[in-house]
Amino acid sequence: MLFNSLDFAVFLPIVFVLYWFVFKNQLKAQNILIVIASYIFYGWWDWRFLSLIAFSTIVDFFIGRKLSNESNSNNRKLLLWTSIFVNLGFLGFFKYYNFFLDNFITAFSFFGNEIKANSLNIILPVGISFYTFQTLSYTIDVYRKKLKPTSDFFAFTAFVSFFPQLVAGPIERATNLLPQFYKKRTFDYRSSIDGLRQILWGLFKKIVIADNCAVYANLIFNNSDDYSGSTLILGAIFFTFQIYGDFSGYSDIAIGTSRLFGFDLKQNFAFPYFSRNIAEFWRRWHISLSSWFKDYVYIPLGGSRGGILKKIKNTFIIFVVSGFWHGANWTFIIWGALNAIYFLPLLLTNRNRNYIEIVANNKFFPNFKEIIQMLVTFSLTILAWIFFRANNVGHAFSILEEVFSKSTLSIPSFEGFTKSMIIILMIFFFISVEWLGRRGKFALEKIYVVKFRFIRWSFYLLLVIIIIIFGASQQDFIYFQF
Repeated sequence: MLFNSLDFAVFLPIVFVLYWFVFKNQLKAQNILIVIASYIFYGWWDWRFLSLIAFSTIVDFFIGRKLSNESNSNNRKLLLWTSIFVNLGFLGFFKYYNFFLDNFITAFSFFGNEIKANSLNIILPVGISFYTFQTLSYTIDVYRKKLKPTSDFFAFTAFVSFFPQLVAGPIERATNLLPQFYKKRTFDYRSSIDGLRQILWGLFKKIVIADNCAVYANLIFNNSDDYSGSTLILGAIFFTFQIYGDFSGYSDIAIGTSRLFGFDLKQNFAFPYFSRNIAEFWRRWHISLSSWFKDYVYIPLGGSRGGILKKIKNTFIIFVVSGFWHGANWTFIIWGALNAIYFLPLLLTNRNRNYIEIVANNKFFPNFKEIIQMLVTFSLTILAWIFFRANNVGHAFSILEEVFSKSTLSIPSFEGFTKSMIIILMIFFFISVEWLGRRGKFALEKIYVVKFRFIRWSFYLLLVIIIIIFGASQQDFIYFQF
């Protein structure tokens, strides 16, 4: 079920009314309702894959219970590795089986040996990368004794399958979200209004920015041989805003929807395109995934402790694994490695923690140095996104070859170029609102400082009208494929 669909527009109010009016003050009933609603939400796409999430839930629930009663270190490790094997086994089969098979065949063919093997027509279950990491975080934290295992099966099932963030995050830690299912929840009007604002802004990001940028990004990338370097750069810029509007828009809708039901999810994006270096960008982009890899992969490997070679190795591992998490294609691996190359100079010179606060935090405009830093960081990000979006490695390099040619000095031109100017204006409007709201957790969070209610409601109405006008180019969420 898509957030930007009529189905969800009907589904959400029904669940909301049942939750707050029919099952008010009945904690267990509310949790069971969330489980039922979440399974309907997920099964709307393909009910067959409900068995995967159910099996993963059951395995990790009982392993968590078993870990609480097990003192033998070897047995505890066995339980932990059972959880890891089950969860990553499912993820590996559905997401990476054909990738490894194809590369295995290619490797042997290189040495003159032919192996005949058939690829499988495997459908990737939506959201498997997200809920797999969410359940793994629970088992690992219980194993590390950072979290007491739950004995409430319905609360745990609701945590794993919580429908607002089930399909594309944020990837919630059990330490944050699971305890919220134990506590009585009361309706908070102000929090709900904030949630509606965040949903509205998320829909604007998705429907107006992401979906319309997708039209031109797809046109240019899918016909890249026909276009000049300047046009390809414009296509990469369209994709840069497409993926940000799409994914951060999903996160905003998920977080806002959760607030309607009395839950607080972690911020997943913190205005990453205003970053002054790549390290700051990665602290602000897909925060839940970056922090997951940091806590469960990077730090256990030794983090930034040790010599230079160890720092380089661990940095490349974390970025390459992050790239591979996104998809079974060498383009994602190169995308991750390229970001590691960007990041390493900052790490090795101890400048990776330079910019913690948002740019121009106490000013309206950034200074000249900050403008240059943001432009350089944004340009490096666009370059990396070319690999992310390209069909394959050869496609990416052919685009880059044209980008770094004389044709980049020409005026961009493609079918629909004039019409795309409207979307470019919308991007500037979007950037302006994000800049004004960059001190909040989402762009409209601080809009209440505008004292006149008429102005605030006029702005909301304007967003709704724009969403309706630009709502024709409906696209699936990009991260559904991850």
